[in-house]
Amino acid sequence: MTDTSSHLMQAYARQPVAFVRGSGASLWDADGVEYLDAMAGVAVTSLGHAHPDIAAAIAEQAGLLLHTSNLFRIDWQERLGERLCALAGMERAFFCNSGAEANEAALKLARLHARRARVAQPQVLVMDNGFHGRTLATLAATGNPAAQRGFEPLMPGFVRVPYDDIGAVRRAAAEAPDIVAVLVETVQGEGGVRAAGAAYLRELRALCDRHGWLLMADEVQTGMGRTGAWFGYRHAGVVPDVVTLAKGLGNGFPIGACLARGPAAALFSPGGHGSTFGGNPLACRVGCAVIDVMAREQLPQRAAVLGRRLLAALRAALHGHPDVLAIRGQGLMIGIELDHPCAGLVGRALEQQRLLITVTRGNTLRLLPPLICSEAQIDDIAARVARLLDIDQT
Repeated sequence: MTDTSSHLMQAYARQPVAFVRGSGASLWDADGVEYLDAMAGVAVTSLGHAHPDIAAAIAEQAGLLLHTSNLFRIDWQERLGERLCALAGMERAFFCNSGAEANEAALKLARLHARRARVAQPQVLVMDNGFHGRTLATLAATGNPAAQRGFEPLMPGFVRVPYDDIGAVRRAAAEAPDIVAVLVETVQGEGGVRAAGAAYLRELRALCDRHGWLLMADEVQTGMGRTGAWFGYRHAGVVPDVVTLAKGLGNGFPIGACLARGPAAALFSPGGHGSTFGGNPLACRVGCAVIDVMAREQLPQRAAVLGRRLLAALRAALHGHPDVLAIRGQGLMIGIELDHPCAGLVGRALEQQRLLITVTRGNTLRLLPPLICSEAQIDDIAARVARLLDIDQT
């Protein structure tokens, strides 16, 4: 096969394998070699590959109508907005094409909220090691200097504090009177799979109420059942003012959403924001089909059960392993923190174990399996990871 990769911008460090077919949690390369997918396209293909319901929805809608623009009503968009708002405890939805775009919409809502409150130089409180996207605004909100390097000067308007530290939030409130919103992940996926405590999220909600801030939950990676609930904030029993979604919402088809309730839901007015492709009939029909499958098969609950099984299997298999510092997670978001940089494990997992994984924060192996995995596949993931780390140790 002719190598045409030289025509692509070098924005990715790609592995030397190309997949041509998938089914469930399995992928096959051009030579027919089967791989077990424990990353789901970075928390995207929660229903697995080539799910028949999603394929059927795409095929039928592609033969009917793809795009009209948001100058007209879009029935599937209205249906998906209604269903997401009911699931999330929100009131209105704005649709876009990615998680970064959804977070951009949330940040624009924060600016409009500030204008209504007559705050001239508004600040959004964000967290160390957070990740919100790679556009200029979301990059400034992101707490990863490596991702920001080369794109300075960064956009102003952010106050950064340690994650899961309510005392730091209280101090920021006293020192930065122009804070208007908090943008927080309920589990920091790119930040090493670290979950915020329920008490922290409840206190954060209370502080936002006290100071008139918007509580904005970035659920791009955690939403749509990944953590064992439809949304990560449900574990704490709180409801944000703004919620952002993408990844698992389309099971691989590009779609993002910014949901809002209360005064935040009425901040956008015609002409204030937009997206050419956002909320097109095909994307929104796929989103509805994803919700249908997830609800029918009770996949958020299944993610909680399988997540406990995977954590237990990993802890048993890796107990006493000299390189393992911690094994943590929520639902089917699992992080294995090692005592050394381990980016090379991604390639070795492919070659030696036929297993797809990711590494984040340099030393944390991250597992994000499809929510439709069987118990046997979950056990197999744990076994392959244990063999991989045993080989790595030697």
